[in-house]
Parts: sequence; C-alpha cells; structure tokens
Amino acid sequence: MPYFSRECGNPSSFHGMGRRALAACERARELVADLVGCNPSEIVFTSGATESNNTVLAWVASLASSRRRIVTTAVEHKSISEPCRSLAESGFEVIRLPVHSDGAVDLSAAATAIDENTAVVTIQGANNEVGTLQPITEIAGLVRSAGTLFHCDGAQMLGKVPVSCSDAQFDYASFSGHKIYGPKGVGILYVRKGAPITPLLRGGGQEGALRSGTLNVPGIVGIGEACRVARYALLHDIEQIGGVRCRFETEIVRALPTARINASLADRLPGTTSLTIPGIPATMLMANVPHLCIAEGSACSSGAPEPSHVLLAMGISRDDAECTVRISFGRNNSMSDADEAARSIARAAQQLDSMIFGTAIPGKPRVERQCCESARQKR
Repeated sequence: MPYFSRECGNPSSFHGMGRRALAACERARELVADLVGCNPSEIVFTSGATESNNTVLAWVASLASSRRRIVTTAVEHKSISEPCRSLAESGFEVIRLPVHSDGAVDLSAAATAIDENTAVVTIQGANNEVGTLQPITEIAGLVRSAGTLFHCDGAQMLGKVPVSCSDAQFDYASFSGHKIYGPKGVGILYVRKGAPITPLLRGGGQEGALRSGTLNVPGIVGIGEACRVARYALLHDIEQIGGVRCRFETEIVRALPTARINASLADRLPGTTSLTIPGIPATMLMANVPHLCIAEGSACSSGAPEPSHVLLAMGISRDDAECTVRISFGRNNSMSDADEAARSIARAAQQLDSMIFGTAIPGKPRVERQCCESARQKR
C-alpha cells in the first residue's frame, strides 16, 4: 500500500524516494526468483502472462531464419493460440499437438513434430480449464534433442505446484500475479541467461533494456509478496485445497450421478474441477447459482459463442462442452464451502432439468430427455 501513495518515487530516478522504489522492486525480483527457481537476473516484469507469451513469440519470429516451425498444443490459452495463428498467417508452420482424453499432450506426436526445423516449442505447464499437468520433463528432453528453444506458459502452475525454471530446462516461462493472490496487471517473464531475445518495447532501457517503460512499483512489490507467501504456503495449500476439491467432486457426483468430472484420473492442479452435467447448459446453471464464482471455461473466453476448444480437443462432444463449467478452489475455501457448492449446483441442475425437460406428473410419463441443442431450440 505505501507504494500507491507516499512511496511513489520512480525507480529510475536517483533521488532517495526513487532509490527506495528500486530497492523494493529488486527485493520483489528476488522473491519471485525464489519461487520459480532461477536467478533474479533472469526475471523480467511485465503486465501479465498474456504480454509475456506474446513477447516470447514475437522474439522468436524476429530471430527465426531457417527454422520456421512452431510446435504448440491444441489446448493452449488464447494468449498463445492467437499469436500462433498470426504467425501462421505470416508464413510460419504451426503444429498443434493433439491431446489424450485427459488433456495430456500426445508425446508420440510431439516426438515426430519437434525436429531441427523447429524454432520454439511453447506448451502450457497446466491447463487453465481442466487443470491437467503436462509432461514437461519428457517434452524438455525432446526439445533438447532437437536443439531448439522451450517456452512454458506457467500461469496456472505458479503457487499451485512446485516450479523450477532451471530444473525444467525452460528457456522462457510466463506467469501472472493474480493467479497467486497478487495484483492484477503485473506478470513475470523468465528468460534463461543466454537465451536469444529481442526487446519488444524500446525506450528508457528498463528491465535490462528488455522491457522499457516506468516500472509498476505497487504491482511488482505485490507480486513479490504474493510469491513470498506462496513459497511457504505451497505444501499446505496443495494438501488443503486438494482436499476441498476432492470433497466437492465426491459430493456433486453423489448428488448428481449423471455428472462427470473431466480428466478426473489425470495428474491435475489441486484446485481445478471441470464439471459436465449433460443436458444442463452451463450458462443457465451459472445464472441459477449467482453466489458461486464459476465459469464456462477460461475467464478470458467466457461469453464466447463457441464451446471450449480445450474440451473439444479432448474429444468431448459440443453438446457436453456447452454443459460444462469450470470450478476453482483456493486458499480461503473450506470443506463447508465444497459442501455448499455441491448442494447449490445439484439443486440448480435438478430444477433446470425439470424446467427444460418437463416435470413428472402423476399419471403422465416424464418427457423424454433431449440434447442441449434441442433444449435451446425448445426454449
């Protein structure tokens, strides 16, 4: 809070207030490096993982000469898939690796795609909709064998599972502050020492001339503090949040036997649940549980007319994808929260089922169940 008001010096200035601001930013850089497993000099502060992702792909595009292939997956966040689409339009070959039904990358396809023509491999560490953790170690081995560059969108991993950029052999990695209870609008770009880079923003030379512009001191201090807390709370959070999610999933399936937990057997983030309730459109379900913060998929894509590309890539039908919600549990949730969420969702789903498909009336057969698309046309 002091850096919003009385400690408002520009960290590029040499007066006392400016030096104090710079010291606060450098301390935050150290705290971030402690959490993500790297040297503080390899941390660049950005506005968030979206900027970090776009920056890496722009750097690669500017540096690429003979290597014109980009390997990614079919389930990436839009801050990767959209820049890749743009690069494809400018002449790059973009290969989107398929995933299995649990959302994990098909490693045999990756082994075929990653070769000496590959400029960069960019793969998320954990999926933002279903929580599946990708086989990063195996992918890193393929990348090193091909002698190419490795970028990881680690936004969902930070503060939820252990992360070490050095051990994972990332060349670049992207993170966001708001994923770990830090401020919105501040992020991290890890750049391995010696990795090729070209500045996207030029100007005053801040951040080692890699990202010019006056530093967002309150945001940087905030993300540093969030990383400090996350480092010491990580193991407790994994156990506590994982327990809450498990309780919810057990209770919701008990209350709604037709409900399905997507990627339930995969290695997942501890707090992420992707829940499909066949026949109950996600938008209608969300409207009937306004006290719960749940979404159709990625918050960056909520409200989009098309069903989740992640779910479709996993082989889930369009109808079921439109009947799927994403639920995230966090540090402040309890077992009673899990029970209340399960009760609320089950009650709302049962009420919607009666409204959409008809209520059983003594002496009359219940209306035959219809698919989501037919139900929407009926409404």
